[in-house]
Amino acid sequence: MDKNSLVLKDITSREDIEHVLKKFYGQALKDPEIGPFFTEITSINLETHIPQITDFWEQQLFYTGTYKKNVLQIHQDLHSKKLMRKVHFETWLSLFNTTVNLYFKGEKANLMKTRALSIATVIQLKIK
Repeated sequence: MDKNSLVLKDITSREDIEHVLKKFYGQALKDPEIGPFFTEITSINLETHIPQITDFWEQQLFYTGTYKKNVLQIHQDLHSKKLMRKVHFETWLSLFNTTVNLYFKGEKANLMKTRALSIATVIQLKIK
């Protein structure tokens, strides 16, 4: 069965969010533009990062209130180690949206993409 014959469902659970994030990071880590932020600047550990970032997105989509870290501070710290330029945010957003679109469609999927754009925009403005 090819992808075009599948009907995409909306994001309805933590497991759906985790699926998006695992697929996204599978691409992002290999990306020449943003990969180094994850592999060289922070040496991200996906086993600990995926549950934390899933908490963040679960809070964004379902208002669970489980995420307690400061997203802006994390990105400001990254920016101080390696300048984050507009192309980095564009690449991140493009990969993120492509991943969401590949697996999900609906209100929460659209909200996830809208929030990603808002977050990327605010972080870009605040790290300057």
